[in-house]
Amino acid sequence: MFTGIIEQTARVVEVKKEGANIHFTLQSDITNEFKIDQSIAHNGVCLTIVDLNEDLYTVTAIDETLKKTNLGELKVGNTVNIERAMLMNARLDGHIVQGHVDQTGTCINVEEQDGSWIFTFRYDSALNNVTIEKGSICINGVSLTVVNSKINEFSVAIIPYTYEHTGFKDMKSGEIVNLEFDVIGKYVKRLMELQNN
Repeated sequence: MFTGIIEQTARVVEVKKEGANIHFTLQSDITNEFKIDQSIAHNGVCLTIVDLNEDLYTVTAIDETLKKTNLGELKVGNTVNIERAMLMNARLDGHIVQGHVDQTGTCINVEEQDGSWIFTFRYDSALNNVTIEKGSICINGVSLTVVNSKINEFSVAIIPYTYEHTGFKDMKSGEIVNLEFDVIGKYVKRLMELQNN
């Protein structure tokens, strides 16, 4: 379980294919605090640490994960948002994030607005995920508030701190992102579907 409050970014230093899986080795300033078998969210995807070596660590994404996320697009030198699992006795500063990406979306517009940024994303509504105005959305692991909700599109406002301390500063129109929709909204939607059947 995560909160969507990014602790750090990590840099991809190696991408190694093995069958249908990909092993990613990353460099992070907090690697010395990690341990093997620990769950870390990478751009919102919960992955397990399988190897540690000084300031480098390795995680593995299996085929199912690669099909549903943007991790297969990562290359050496890319920056990834990372967050360790939530402590149960800590404040929930973001929202409940499972680290299970629902689908990918595409950034279709980035607009600077006098010190903040509006990012707009489009996604495939055929997969039955929804956003609501002022609801929560997790984009590449970052907990954000929806400011403009449409059937297959939404926008979020990014403050300077989030822009500078996450991968949003490098994001351009056309980039594929990981989307995890609000878990409470998903349960409500499913319950409504069951009632109507």
